[in-house]
Amino acid sequence: MGDAAVEPALVQTLAVSVVKSSRYISLSPSFQRCSLSSWVQENIKKKECCYFVEDGREGICMCGYPKVHHTDEAIKPEEFMGEQWDQQRHVREVPTDAFGDINFGGIGQKTAKYIRVSSETSAEVLYQLMTERWKLNPPNLLISVTGGAKNFYMKTHLKDKFRRGLIKVAQTTGAWILTGGTHTGVMKHVGSAVRDYTLSSNSVEGQIVAIGVTTWGIIHNRQGLVHSEGRFPAHYYLDEQGQGRLSCLDVNHSHFLLVDDGTHGHYGVEIDLRGRLEKLISEQPLGSRESGVKIPVVCVVLDGGPGTLNTIYTSMMNSTPCVILEGSGRLADVIANVAGLPLSKVTLALISRLLKRFFAEEYESFSEIKIIEWTKKIQDIVRMPQLLTVFCIDEEKNSDLDVAILQAFLKASRSSISVGKQKRERQLELAVAWNRVDIAESEIFTEESQWKPSDLHQAMFSALVGHKSEFVRLLLENGVCIRQFLQHQDTLHELYTHLPSCLFLRKLAKRAPRGTKIALNHVSDEVRHLLGSFTRSLYVPASPRQRAAKPNDDICLTVPAKGHGLELPCFEEKRAPDTVWDPGRDLFLWSVLQNKRELAEITWEQCTDCMAAALAASKILKKLAEEGGDNGEETESMRELANHYEKRAIGVFSECYSNDEQRAQKLLTRVSPSWGGATCLRLALEANDKSFIAHSGVQALLTQIWYGEVAVDNPQWKLLLCMVFFPLIYTGFLAFRRDEAMRREAERTEEEKLVMDSVTGFCADDRDKQNSDQSQKSHVRPLNCWTRVMGLFTCPQVKFYWNIASYFGFLCLFAVVLMTDFQPSPSWREFLLYVWLISLVCEEVRQLFNDSDGFGLQKKAKMYIKDMWNILDVLSIMLFIIGLACRLQASGTVFYVGKVILCIDFIIFCLRLMAIFTISRTLGPKIIIVRKMMMDLFFFMFLLSIWVVAYGVAKQGILIQNEERLNWIFRGAVYEPYLIIFGNIPASIDNTQFTMDSCSVNGTDPLKPKCPVLNDDNIPVFPEWLTIIMLCVYLLFANILLLNLLIAIFNYTFTEVQDNTDTIWKFQRYELIKEYHSRPALPPPFILLSHLYLLIIHVFLRQPTDTHRHYRKELSQSEEEELLSWESFMKDNYLSSLRQDKSQSVEHRIQDTAEKVETMSELLEREHERGSGAVAKRLARLEEQVSQSTKALQWIMDTLQSQGYKSKQEAPIMACSVKGTESDPTESTGQEPEEEKTHHFYARQHHYPGSTVKRFPVPEEKVPWEVDFPPYYPPIYNQQETPDSDTSALDSHRNPAGRTGIKGRGALKGLGPNHILDPVITRSEGSVLEFLAVWEETAGCWTFPGGPAQPGAPLPKRLEMALGKKLYQKIKAKIESGTGVKEVYKGYVDDSRNTDNAWVETTIITVHFDRRSLLMGDGCETGSCSERFQWQEVSSRTAVHPYQREALRLIAQLHNANF
Repeated sequence: MGDAAVEPALVQTLAVSVVKSSRYISLSPSFQRCSLSSWVQENIKKKECCYFVEDGREGICMCGYPKVHHTDEAIKPEEFMGEQWDQQRHVREVPTDAFGDINFGGIGQKTAKYIRVSSETSAEVLYQLMTERWKLNPPNLLISVTGGAKNFYMKTHLKDKFRRGLIKVAQTTGAWILTGGTHTGVMKHVGSAVRDYTLSSNSVEGQIVAIGVTTWGIIHNRQGLVHSEGRFPAHYYLDEQGQGRLSCLDVNHSHFLLVDDGTHGHYGVEIDLRGRLEKLISEQPLGSRESGVKIPVVCVVLDGGPGTLNTIYTSMMNSTPCVILEGSGRLADVIANVAGLPLSKVTLALISRLLKRFFAEEYESFSEIKIIEWTKKIQDIVRMPQLLTVFCIDEEKNSDLDVAILQAFLKASRSSISVGKQKRERQLELAVAWNRVDIAESEIFTEESQWKPSDLHQAMFSALVGHKSEFVRLLLENGVCIRQFLQHQDTLHELYTHLPSCLFLRKLAKRAPRGTKIALNHVSDEVRHLLGSFTRSLYVPASPRQRAAKPNDDICLTVPAKGHGLELPCFEEKRAPDTVWDPGRDLFLWSVLQNKRELAEITWEQCTDCMAAALAASKILKKLAEEGGDNGEETESMRELANHYEKRAIGVFSECYSNDEQRAQKLLTRVSPSWGGATCLRLALEANDKSFIAHSGVQALLTQIWYGEVAVDNPQWKLLLCMVFFPLIYTGFLAFRRDEAMRREAERTEEEKLVMDSVTGFCADDRDKQNSDQSQKSHVRPLNCWTRVMGLFTCPQVKFYWNIASYFGFLCLFAVVLMTDFQPSPSWREFLLYVWLISLVCEEVRQLFNDSDGFGLQKKAKMYIKDMWNILDVLSIMLFIIGLACRLQASGTVFYVGKVILCIDFIIFCLRLMAIFTISRTLGPKIIIVRKMMMDLFFFMFLLSIWVVAYGVAKQGILIQNEERLNWIFRGAVYEPYLIIFGNIPASIDNTQFTMDSCSVNGTDPLKPKCPVLNDDNIPVFPEWLTIIMLCVYLLFANILLLNLLIAIFNYTFTEVQDNTDTIWKFQRYELIKEYHSRPALPPPFILLSHLYLLIIHVFLRQPTDTHRHYRKELSQSEEEELLSWESFMKDNYLSSLRQDKSQSVEHRIQDTAEKVETMSELLEREHERGSGAVAKRLARLEEQVSQSTKALQWIMDTLQSQGYKSKQEAPIMACSVKGTESDPTESTGQEPEEEKTHHFYARQHHYPGSTVKRFPVPEEKVPWEVDFPPYYPPIYNQQETPDSDTSALDSHRNPAGRTGIKGRGALKGLGPNHILDPVITRSEGSVLEFLAVWEETAGCWTFPGGPAQPGAPLPKRLEMALGKKLYQKIKAKIESGTGVKEVYKGYVDDSRNTDNAWVETTIITVHFDRRSLLMGDGCETGSCSERFQWQEVSSRTAVHPYQREALRLIAQLHNANF
């Protein structure tokens, strides 16, 4: 039994441990449910009654549940017999029995997660449940919606605004919405908003998180949710008709926390747990990086009653901003009507009238004490305008609820105790987390705000990691410098640490498996693999010494799930000499590797080497997509992005080429240090960017290389003639590029001289002198005789023509040898053929080992084999060697076999001749089409062979009996059916054409086929009708169907390829030009001399040759900077032209017009609503005026009739004297109300500090003792009972500031004034005035180091222990001397400890020291001073008590310092 009991628990423990340790392992749903069940049973409890006591109703317990819902132990408990029922004692916690998925049915089959929890459950466990078990991402904002729990009416336009705004703010910010979770009141409105969004959106990732926190005991139909192992799913149906006093769950919420306190039918059980959960969430860090910003919480109020007022009051006292929806009814409208009024006008009478107006019949049930309490709370709420935002549908600036909610946070953060820089950074962090660029533009990046670029780095990091491209653009526009942002390499490390789940991350994980230490050089290795081995590493590789020296800085790699990061080390590494620090490239590369299009587009615009960056991105993305395999949408989006950046590169190059052709071509061949020493041309070729290579500018460069030193505009016939009669080049018959360059330079110089002569009038001597100077400065030198000859014969085009002639000569010699001179002993022609072939073999070897691009032998060999023409070369050479080996044998048979092989080899050599047509603009594209058709033909032959073999075998088996000759079997089964397709119908299948002479009876004649099965009369007996039918069917499918299918395939291929053949031909033309550019000048067989020369130069002398100088050019630093600056300027022109084209497009104009129409429609609708609202208010005011006028007339009449000085009723007060709060906001004068002096506030707080005693609520106008306040009955509280605690002595001590709501001494030492001394110790730190402050944890602010002082003592005694004896004596001596000491304030202090009979009075003195006489370390003898005291600036931004802030202002005036 023991083992059986332990086994399930062990299984559960193992399941939980596996899930904890394998967070990123994909587990099956059943295992996840088992894990969740185990975790819930271990951590989550419910409450149940353990003592059944009837409450007066038969069978009903005091807990509210019937008897049948109690256990047997609860019905007859031995432990509690005879006791009175007590909830604290007789309700216990047990493991919960209700959790899992809840299915609401209906349209869409809505499913939510739920769990029943105890009211005592810790908020930390619930937050862990939601984030780890329910897999909810931590919120960027928590919206707590509160208000009316009963159904209430809300105007249609306000309801639409609320639903639209709530969903928009939740969707854009990634917020959680917290409600009561039932299908009534405000929760129903929230659920309807979520439903509308869900129906209009198909996005799963954009699901709105709506969490309902409701009481378990008030849920109708909750029995179906109960199961000890969880329900997956539990089915729940709405039953509003039969719910009675209970409530149904709202079907549109996504998660439910069902709070259980062990009772049934009691509302409000969840309030405490909900408050604790909100508080915990508000203490969690915002985002993935520690920035000090916590998750913001906002309270949105609709309608509401007294309970809602308590919620608002508690939230605002906890510094939570609240948004009130005016027009939603009851309490919300009461607060909205007084929110903009001065505190002195928010009176008890006004609140009573508003309560009566908006609560209607409910007002009659309100007691006088409750109205006084609510008035006090509403006054305290109005006193905090920075936390109160009223959303009014009539106000233009608050036309959108989402903007009002987000602005409420910014307004609250502006009034926080943080200093100005911290406030702005916190606001910016919130805006970035919410991804609301509009809020940042309107509220943060204003004309008054002055941001340093370094202050925006944290926001920039958050925006990049969150992939918020619009924010990245906004931050760049507002001064963020990428060079400064990535100045420290650990920033780039951290960016790669936060890579989301993507294909590159998975590849990086394979490169550095789990447990392997990883650094940034791993990223560099993977990027080099994607770019190509011809590039250098972009980042320095980590040396073994570095890795051994800093083992603690390296972090093991983890492969996360989506949304989690990769851990990288963050230590500084020295850069290698061949690596270049390019922050724009680093940021662009980081964006591209994640396949983030919008982010990559913004960072590409910041790249200096933009064209190389675009081509490199195209190469990387195509390689990633290729290696990604069948990864679906991700690889497809990578290919689309690669094509996008190819178009970007084409656009920039087109802009450059149209502006300056020479510079543009220099960009193609320039070595880019930022991209591993690659060139744009090389990157485009490796990325297979055919459209870029096909650009006219790139083709012009290739044509220029193709012609070499010869001018491009020379006719072909001149070039061919000079190849034969080369002395013609000295006559000017053939133009060279250098001659044209000299001519253009001379013409330009002549034009400049003419201009200068016409302007300055130079003399002849000056002109001659200038000509000599310019000739010396000219860098173009004329060609001599040798350079002209070399320029002609090293021209790639001339080499090509000579090699064609040589190849034709080789084929002619080969044909002559095969047909006329193939003797047993090789002739001189055959020996010449061998030498010729040896020269071809040497050239192929040279091509294989010629690695000018630095690919390496392995990569070069792969590239060599991939070329079809190289395959033909290798095949022809191998066959020639085999044929030669057979030909040299003495045996006649082998000799003949060798000749046959050489004849076949001749065919391959002739096919290789087609390669010469690739340079032709006419025939080159046709060869591409032929290659494509050959691939189609291969697959067609596979299909045709099925029909040929099927028919051939069947025919052979029917006609011939047991044929044993293999050659005749092949002829009958394959060869003859194949010939039938071309019309060669065999006679053997028709008896009328059969003769015995055409076959051999037993197959004895090897030259004749075997006869078919014969009868005694030698007549074939096979079924002739069957063979004819088979032949007809075969011809129908093979001849008609399949051949026409082949024609259709060829037609489709031709049509498809024809449009792209020109582009493909231009792309392949590069390889031919490059081959002949690097090829030796002599054609075969004379090329052996060139090979011998190269062997001596490279192998023996080890001298490198610069055969690829036209493809790679390294520029000086000045040239590099000038060229990149020009390229950036051209890029800006290109982007501006794109934006202009987009703005002028038809689609953009239609969209712009639609937006304008929508805006006009909203403005008209808003104006109509505002106008109707204003008219309604004016009519109501007019009716009230008329009513009062009627009363006044009646009063006059009664007075006249009485013939005396008294009337029957008092004169009515006119509306203009009492209705100030209900005036039309549109009629305001626009003047800000002056700050008014109010009564003490902290001395009237609801709870007395350090106790559970509540003060009697004292409204603002009832504070003075002179004002009559009959209901005032405050409690008496003395923290410490003393012999003089006689209540009769209380009346002799009255607080001079007025009522406080509590009597007695409270926490103070004595009745009457309690004197304290607050010394303000100041010093001048440069131009800044500072004071010594101590942090007060309870108040959360800085305060003066004061306290009670003995009579005649200059300082409080406690300061000696706090400051140290040395500093204390120095300050004491300063005060006693009187120099630099002045009394700033003496009198009453608004302290939270004050009562009606005891209060605090202070004397504030200032003691000033210069910087040299008082140092921070003077009093820190014990080392504790720096922990308690700190120098703070005398400024309005410093967080201190209000009365101390006024004292600091006076001190600043004394020292002429800014406050």
